Amino acid sequence: MQQPPDDSRDWVSASGIPLKSFYLADDIPAAHQKVLSSGPGEAPFHRGSYPTGYRTKPWRIFQLSGFGKPEDENERIQFLLEQGETGFIMEHDRNTADHLYNVDHPEVLARREDVGLTGAVMQSIRDIDICMKDLPIETSYGHAGGAVVQHAPFALAGYWSVAKQRGYDLSRLPGTGQSDFFLTYLGCVTKQQIPTDAGLRFNADIMEFCDQHLPRWVPVSIAGYNGADSGLNAPQELGALFANAVEYLEEIKRRGTMPIARAARACGGVSFRMSMDVFEEASKLRAARLMWTQLLNERYDVHDPKVSNLRIHCVTAGSRMTYQQPINNIVRGTLMGLAAALGGVQSLGVSGYDEALSIPSEHAHQMSVRIQQVLQEETNIAAVTDPLGGSYYVETLTAQLIERAWAFFEEIQDQGGFLAALDSGWLHQKAAENQHREFMAQNDGTQKIIGVTDHTDDISPYEVDGFMGVDDAFDVALARLEEVKRSRHEKAAGSAMRDLEAVLRTSDNIMPAMMTALESEVTLGEVGDIYREAFGDWATPIQT
Repeated sequence: MQQPPDDSRDWVSASGIPLKSFYLADDIPAAHQKVLSSGPGEAPFHRGSYPTGYRTKPWRIFQLSGFGKPEDENERIQFLLEQGETGFIMEHDRNTADHLYNVDHPEVLARREDVGLTGAVMQSIRDIDICMKDLPIETSYGHAGGAVVQHAPFALAGYWSVAKQRGYDLSRLPGTGQSDFFLTYLGCVTKQQIPTDAGLRFNADIMEFCDQHLPRWVPVSIAGYNGADSGLNAPQELGALFANAVEYLEEIKRRGTMPIARAARACGGVSFRMSMDVFEEASKLRAARLMWTQLLNERYDVHDPKVSNLRIHCVTAGSRMTYQQPINNIVRGTLMGLAAALGGVQSLGVSGYDEALSIPSEHAHQMSVRIQQVLQEETNIAAVTDPLGGSYYVETLTAQLIERAWAFFEEIQDQGGFLAALDSGWLHQKAAENQHREFMAQNDGTQKIIGVTDHTDDISPYEVDGFMGVDDAFDVALARLEEVKRSRHEKAAGSAMRDLEAVLRTSDNIMPAMMTALESEVTLGEVGDIYREAFGDWATPIQT
């Protein structure tokens, strides 16, 4: 006789919020009930950014792409645009870009076989020009690279300088930078990064420069994704993201160089991670929009709906993609993409099904685009804005996330603010604690991962090989580096480097000098050497 299912366990959300077996209207907190009458496109925007939702504004299909040489990355971006991608992301090689090393740096030489595995090697404006060949940069929304804080000025200046050389009006150029603190100081094993206070200066400089010259460009994108993939749970991801935003807004307020509303608009395009708890992840996006409105209204007296309407990009969790039974990842990517759509995302990237093995293959990239196209075209999701709105469960969960997220935000303030929480290692400890809990939950069977902890029999164990990339990225990059240094106008390059170093030792905006440096063919590693001389290295609170 079959035994009835065991209901004795404690059911919780992925972030540990206790879950009832069903919800009623009285479960929704009274304070949250007051906002239920607002519609999509109305403050506080938890129900969505636009009244008509995806009927008139489908989310942007925005995939991370890049490997090998600049021409390899250009070819992959062109492929994705042909497949139906509606925006593009240029990924720079992490071995060189993250730490501002040229390929002849000893740290890179020691791992030369890894060069080009995680993005295209771009050491000068010549490389960036190759990568941008024939890309529709004035009509497509572009991401210029510059994921970590210290690399962003170089990547942005290169993208913008190429655009200028091609005759484009920068004031009409759409796109985004990233320059993310979570990736730089929490998510990556560090080698050499500038200190966090210098990073704050750089991001504020980028915000000011875009305010003056690139009004259609999103200067920085706070990537809660990288905090979540490092271990922060959903309310922690929310609380930490808005604590990061406060650092930017307070710095601009201190400078007095631009209205606080425009500064809020500049950092009000953010990125979240979508993971496997479908309802919590959808509720997280609803909570984020409401929290942003609350933050601007209550702390900065900003009520302009164009500013307080948070713009959200999401990427499905690469950390949830498994190398065991990798075809299962197509299902995972679809469900995480669905959660994003139900939460009202405006821009989405779906991780490749082979991400646990390699960067996405061409087929995996195509499947990531197709997943989004199926969701947009075959499911009728676009018909109704905020289809989860009014659900007793979803509204209760949204309110609980907001309450816990603000509590975590206040914990960060008690640490001295977001930068202080990074410098001390406090935020790293919070992420590590969650990582340990998740590991133990998988180990004791509480958390199941199909194909990894359960149902591990695989009738086709070699169904995915992973993408091998190219084998000439390092050699070509080294030859091109030598050619740049041989053939550039050395006097102009030297002058630009001296000017850049002089600016770094003042409080002047870095971006004009960085634009000149890129146009004078100063290389990535030379910029890094200038940074290290001017600022030294961040005193990392973690052991590497």
